[in-house]
Amino acid sequence: MSEIYVCLTFDFDAESAQIRQDEDPGRISKGQFAIQRGLVRVLALLAKHEIKSTFFVCGWVAEKYPQHIEEISNAEHEVAAHGYQHEYLDRLEFNEEIIVHEHTNQVLESMVGRIRGFRAPYWKLSKNTLTIIAEMGYIYDSSLMDEDRPYVYSVPESPKNLVEFPVEWFLDDWVLFEQHQKSPTEVFEIWKAQFDALQKMEDLKERRKVLTLTCHPSCIGHAYRLNVLERFIRYMKSKQVVFVKMVDLASDYLL
Repeated sequence: MSEIYVCLTFDFDAESAQIRQDEDPGRISKGQFAIQRGLVRVLALLAKHEIKSTFFVCGWVAEKYPQHIEEISNAEHEVAAHGYQHEYLDRLEFNEEIIVHEHTNQVLESMVGRIRGFRAPYWKLSKNTLTIIAEMGYIYDSSLMDEDRPYVYSVPESPKNLVEFPVEWFLDDWVLFEQHQKSPTEVFEIWKAQFDALQKMEDLKERRKVLTLTCHPSCIGHAYRLNVLERFIRYMKSKQVVFVKMVDLASDYLL
């Protein structure tokens, strides 16, 4: 078996989208589970297994819950950008989108220092998004689905490049647990099957085998779901695996 890198990533959007969309108190409370229970459980699990991860954080969440961002940063996890209030970027005018990115970046950098990565809310990019974040100095994105390995993306209308960490619906806890109500066994087997297959794929070069898992504290933080994640972590640790923050792997790709 060859070595495989694993990026455990967490979209920390809490109730930002529900507030933006003026949803009912019940829907808002679902997002708030990330604040009340989900995040602390995720951080405890990562600490238990000595894993450093990347958290994609909405600027609105950082402003409302600065102590939670401090906890993420103090645990030496990476903080990356995830829109301001979990907007649909593809529905914004160009100037509106620039304001979203610049405001989010300002908020996050005031708390944790330089921000280098981005993931689009809902994985929906506008035709301008990647150019905007590249010009802002970001070095990677994690929103596209055209590959099963990271690659260097040539940014349109810009001399700069981004490292792209592709995502997929079947590697997203929200899709499997919330939308499709998969059982714990089903979710574990899907994630395990992808991990095993990537490790064996002959068209993937060494140091380029990367599994990116997308989770949400408001979803994976529920007790039985957290058990699935820990089971998957234990399984991967029994193989040749290196857990990495996206910013560290992205820097390596750009060398």
